[in-house]
Amino acid sequence: MQYISHYSSPLGTILLAADEIGLTGLWFEGQKYFALYLDKEHEEKELPVLKQAKTWLDIYFSGREPDFKVPLHFTGTDFQNEVWEILYSIPYGQTTTYGEIAKQLAASRGLKRMSAQAVGGAVGRNEISIIVPCHRVVGSSGSLTGYAGGIDKKIELLKLEGAWKKEYFVPKHSTAP
Repeated sequence: MQYISHYSSPLGTILLAADEIGLTGLWFEGQKYFALYLDKEHEEKELPVLKQAKTWLDIYFSGREPDFKVPLHFTGTDFQNEVWEILYSIPYGQTTTYGEIAKQLAASRGLKRMSAQAVGGAVGRNEISIIVPCHRVVGSSGSLTGYAGGIDKKIELLKLEGAWKKEYFVPKHSTAP
């Protein structure tokens, strides 16, 4: 069973979801893939993990790096979960590229290469945005290639963390998965 709660952020209302293991979802209301992995049967209830996630978000949106981790429970495919674990390791205030994540995955699997597009598909379906920081992934050219919550939110999150670079740009045509 999953439980939900709402959080009012400076960038809009966020839906949080959790089960007995940990946080399973964090979505901006109305975003692409909104509540994609949320059980049809769920209940509004303030679990301790949901309270912890809200405290984490309060700290984050105040412009500081939270100094604790919220228990997570990834519920995607094995490949998605592997990509999301890599996202979770991207340091606050830093960015990486889809290609770098693909190289890291290829190395861990003993492969010569891995598709950056496949990585992009998994990044785009990240079920726990902000805490699992998919907004910190950019195109190799500096392109802000998509963010399920919206490019405007991605820009604001990067600025909040001090990770915004003047060479970043929004592509004329969306490349979001």
